[in-house]
Amino acid sequence: MRSPADEATRWLIHAQDEYQDAEELRKRERFYLALFHFQQAAEKALKAFLYAHIDDRRVFFTHSVLELIQAVVDLDPDLADLEKAGRLDQYYIPTRYPNGLPGGVPSRFYNDPKEAAEASSLAHQVLQAVARRLEK
Repeated sequence: MRSPADEATRWLIHAQDEYQDAEELRKRERFYLALFHFQQAAEKALKAFLYAHIDDRRVFFTHSVLELIQAVVDLDPDLADLEKAGRLDQYYIPTRYPNGLPGGVPSRFYNDPKEAAEASSLAHQVLQAVARRLEK
């Protein structure tokens, strides 16, 4: 069984890799996929933080960035400014499934480079904050 620190490191590495993949997708203007992977990168980084700090694994059954941020803030109130990254939750389902976006096709609907840049920034803030905390 891995130590909490080792498990946290695994999750953070994967989150960082997923963020880089999302950035490549954003540059290729595959915004619907980039948005989903920015959400995923933030989710996995937050789970990395939680793996390092708690034994209660029930929080890991959510995919909500906002719920994970709330759990993180309970442990480290200085991370409350990450709550704005909860907006990434809007990209979890509708970016992947046509029936998650009534009347639209995700690969055609998500076409705003500014929206993707904002999602990138939010995910990056989460990854940076978690990485700094895990280095301590």
